[in-house]
Amino acid sequence: MRPTAVSIVALAVVTAAASLSACGSGSGSSPDTVKVSFKQSMDNSVKVTDTYLADIKKQFEKEYPGKKVELVPIKASDADYYTKLQQMLRSPRTAPDLVYEDTFLINSDITSGYLKPLDSYLAKWKDWDQFIDTAKSAARGEDGKTYGVPDGTDTRGLWFDKRVFEKAGLPTDWQPKNWDDVLAAARTIKQKVPGVTPLNVYTGKAAGETASMQGFEMLLYGTNDGTGDPLYDKSSKKWIAGSQGFKDALSFVRTVYKDKLGPDVSDALDPNYRNTVWGELMPQGKLGINLDGSWLPQNWLQGSGHEWPDWSKQLGLAYMPTQHGQAPGKVSMSGGWTWSIPAKAGNPDLAFDFIKTMQTKANAQKWYIANSGIAVRKDVASDPSYTSAQPGIKFFTDLVASTHYRPAYTAYPKVSTAIQEAMESVTTGDASADKAAGTYDSTLKDVTDGQVVTR
Repeated sequence: MRPTAVSIVALAVVTAAASLSACGSGSGSSPDTVKVSFKQSMDNSVKVTDTYLADIKKQFEKEYPGKKVELVPIKASDADYYTKLQQMLRSPRTAPDLVYEDTFLINSDITSGYLKPLDSYLAKWKDWDQFIDTAKSAARGEDGKTYGVPDGTDTRGLWFDKRVFEKAGLPTDWQPKNWDDVLAAARTIKQKVPGVTPLNVYTGKAAGETASMQGFEMLLYGTNDGTGDPLYDKSSKKWIAGSQGFKDALSFVRTVYKDKLGPDVSDALDPNYRNTVWGELMPQGKLGINLDGSWLPQNWLQGSGHEWPDWSKQLGLAYMPTQHGQAPGKVSMSGGWTWSIPAKAGNPDLAFDFIKTMQTKANAQKWYIANSGIAVRKDVASDPSYTSAQPGIKFFTDLVASTHYRPAYTAYPKVSTAIQEAMESVTTGDASADKAAGTYDSTLKDVTDGQVVTR
């Protein structure tokens, strides 16, 4: 990160907090207006969330005469969104009535006292029984209370370009059995299809949680037999340091960039590279294999501004294999977002009424399809009109059976940052996998107050 970046981010946070202070839901706010804050896409042409919430706003205001909805978008990268959101949550002057929370950060905000437990509302809401247990647990605090209503989940796998594979002489029904198969395909593409990036694995601090989850953890969680968490030991309630799987995952990342199988390092470390991947490289047939998420098609749907109607004909899908092909053979990571009510919200009851409008079966299904999400409502997941609504939905929904969830405890955001730093050091060649893992272990002890166990 450039030396000036920190001051720029700090200025952005202060500016955002000041600009949003007038739209807080605390003292002086109208009891008839619910303020809903959400993450707006950095790409002005992508309006999936905006369009959906505008429709819910109309429904809500019709259903509740005299009540109003004020949408408060935050246009920011993931990392800046989290920072700005926490700034808003600290004061009743700036706290909205409803906020969009990434599940990886929710326990940190719970511990900070920023969110209101929803158990009293959920107990009276019959639709809560339709939500799958794993999704419910993602919004549950360490105190056992629930602090958010999930609006979907996601899974991850390998997207590959059939056009590139044909030119490389690779099968268009490709399914690698282990990591070596993935690297072998990338090497073949490098050799036979010049001008194409063979393999994208997100990396580094600029990519934030995208690097940790789509990149590193998709590797790390494939290094064992799938029965235990390789990042956090639940029995001892300690974070795991010094594992061979951790080093092996870093070695894979190092190989991708050292052998020039991935994007140029300067591109990989660009915070906007993710937009380049789905907005340019994939549609233009300039990326062979992309380790990425289930939500990508939302960027190519009609009205997205990046329409790509033929994507399902030109792209193939493969699950990410485990390191050596060991059971269960495939790996995925899942996360997702929840709607939460700030502890300092002025109109919490009205906010939960808005959640109920958003989360009817019909509206939930509409959202899952619009944003290429994975259903967390059982009645939607079993509905044929959902599973057949879009190419790829069934593939990614089936991965839920072999997916993993991050140990989203209070320390996780700092652990995630340490992972990104380790990835960046092997990407740039500044450190070997062993050295980067050693640095990570030291950082881990600091950010978890020594709650570390070695395997």
